[in-house]
Amino acid sequence: MPTRGTAPAGAPCWIDLQTSDVDRAATFYDALFGWTHETSGPEYGGYVMFSTSGAPVAGMMPAQPGNPYVNVWTTYLATPDVDATARSVAAAGGNVLMEPMTVPDAGRMAMFLDASGGVIGAWQPGEHPGFVTVGEAGAPAWFELVTKDYDAALPFYRDAFGWTLVPLSDTDEFRYSTGRFDGDDLAGIYDASRTLPAEVPSHWQMFVQVEDTDAAVARVRELGGEVPTEPWDTEYGRMAQIADPLGARFMISGPVATG
Repeated sequence: MPTRGTAPAGAPCWIDLQTSDVDRAATFYDALFGWTHETSGPEYGGYVMFSTSGAPVAGMMPAQPGNPYVNVWTTYLATPDVDATARSVAAAGGNVLMEPMTVPDAGRMAMFLDASGGVIGAWQPGEHPGFVTVGEAGAPAWFELVTKDYDAALPFYRDAFGWTLVPLSDTDEFRYSTGRFDGDDLAGIYDASRTLPAEVPSHWQMFVQVEDTDAAVARVRELGGEVPTEPWDTEYGRMAQIADPLGARFMISGPVATG
């Protein structure tokens, strides 16, 4: 499986889930993706580390009392200095939701609200580099901001995280830009102002690679999850939107169906 060291500055480097039922969620993701999990001690708040082929791939934590941000996946962008990133976020029109903090031995983190209303994390690696396996079955494959304010999102990620933005499409029907890092497109920003319901805010979504999208969808249902959006083919693969048994949504992507 292809691996990397630390992610380029500004690129997605980690994902984790806040869930209302750690045991049920762990069972679901282990069975769906072949992940294994290990729970940390109380000094780390019971944080769960998922691994694939022995390498860290995602995290999970129990929901915090009084926090409405639950049963949702968070994407983290890499930074060499999370304190400087927090200042850049504020200067670019975002808000600091959680001030930079140290996770002993692992690194430093913070949480932000971007200028378009999407929640995004930042991770400054210490001993924990983030996920190191990408684009293979059971590993993260893509990340995108689904935004109601595309014109605010683009300069925010350019200025706060140093993105090089590359327009993929700029028509009335479809506006999409990618973030390019060292020549590779590693994330996207999608103008969803015409499609997101009023009650759904701008948000990040992550894609996990699977070997067979339709088989994965069938497995999701067997495991008690739901499929809000049935599989469809694109030039980038066959995709579907999934919800785990607690309601946390994410995307899966596999090869285009044949036959």
